[in-house]
Amino acid sequence: MLMSKKDRGKVWLAAAGLLIDDDGKWLVVKKKYGGLKGKWSIPAGFVDAGETVDEAAVREVFEETGILGEVVSVLGIRSGVIKETISDNMIVFLLKKKSGALFADEKEIERAAFLTPEELEEDPATSLMVHYFMNENNKHIEDKINPGDIFGYTSYKIFDCR
Repeated sequence: MLMSKKDRGKVWLAAAGLLIDDDGKWLVVKKKYGGLKGKWSIPAGFVDAGETVDEAAVREVFEETGILGEVVSVLGIRSGVIKETISDNMIVFLLKKKSGALFADEKEIERAAFLTPEELEEDPATSLMVHYFMNENNKHIEDKINPGDIFGYTSYKIFDCR
């Protein structure tokens, strides 16, 4: 379910689910719209009324990819300010696969795939956040990241919770 910007107000809460399979491959998607259009990114979306943030992460992964996951832990938090007015926050969860068959939600997703970290590292279409979480040495607050002008962030931080 897509929530309108009006419904979200000026404080946004999103959830993402990084699902890593038994072979160490990462479940990633290429969205058809927005700032991540055509980039490999972690399945994500806004938290809906009546659900917890971890439930939203599991739902988004399932809706976008057909894979049902189970939360293992909190991987990190992304927090930013867009155009000095909107607080944009995302909790990123680590998931393990429970069931399902891979597909891409045709309405929102161009492609869904399980890729190795090496494949993602070499692909210029891999998003900043995927690169960040691929680096096991990121055990600190990263506040010098520039996600690019496309989103309009005036402040952007990633907190690694591993």
